Amino acid sequence: MTFVETAQASSASSANSAAHQPLMRVQNLSVRFGTQEILRSLSFDLMPGQTLVILGESGCGKTTLMRALAGLIPVTNGEIQVNSVSVARQGSRDRGIIYLDQEPLLFEHLNVTENIAFALRLRRMAAKKVADAVTLMLQEIDLCLHARKREWQLSGGQKQRVAFARAILAHPQLLLLDEPFCSLDSQSRNQMQQLFSRLSRQHSLTSIFVTHDVKEALVVGDCFARMTTGNLLIYPDRRSFMIDPATGIPAEIAFWQKSATQRE
Repeated sequence: MTFVETAQASSASSANSAAHQPLMRVQNLSVRFGTQEILRSLSFDLMPGQTLVILGESGCGKTTLMRALAGLIPVTNGEIQVNSVSVARQGSRDRGIIYLDQEPLLFEHLNVTENIAFALRLRRMAAKKVADAVTLMLQEIDLCLHARKREWQLSGGQKQRVAFARAILAHPQLLLLDEPFCSLDSQSRNQMQQLFSRLSRQHSLTSIFVTHDVKEALVVGDCFARMTTGNLLIYPDRRSFMIDPATGIPAEIAFWQKSATQRE
């Protein structure tokens, strides 16, 4: 084997090994506010390119977990690793993580194109490359006709598309989404779920997606967990998630089956 072949084989082996290593590893993570323990020794791995959906009711600790992972609140105990690097004591700007919630938080003084291009321009990318990347992204999110509009001229769904597009082009190591579509109407929400699923696969995003909606969970998720009062249950596969009565999915399936039978 030549030197070049050896180098290529080594590179391929390293890439293959990296693909089988967790992008994020959380071990025994706890968060306490005063005497109240909000998160209780949570542990999980997230592989590259996966979307982990965390299902849970309001007040169970989902947002606290997301903010702790993003570095927006301190952890009491435990470890957070991103690509095998400990980030638990790093600031939010050093983690390579983007956190999105219900509020798109667009820059009001910038139009759609400028909002999407923001991260690329921060990296001082060449103007032509920025323009090409933004043009392609506008096509992907179907907002070409709205490229020059400002934040106040957009619908809720359009704002979320812009925020999502901006996050994708920032190339985060990890994307955290905290019920990002819950304030949208049903049609817009369905469209955003489909768009998220398509672009996640297209851009090989690694994400954690928090929701209390089981249908949304099944649309966007590759792997699944359920949170209750600061504890996290990780399901081994999609079927295990779907058959667990605690998720509400079996009851919903039974309801629709009964409804269909009654109308026959």
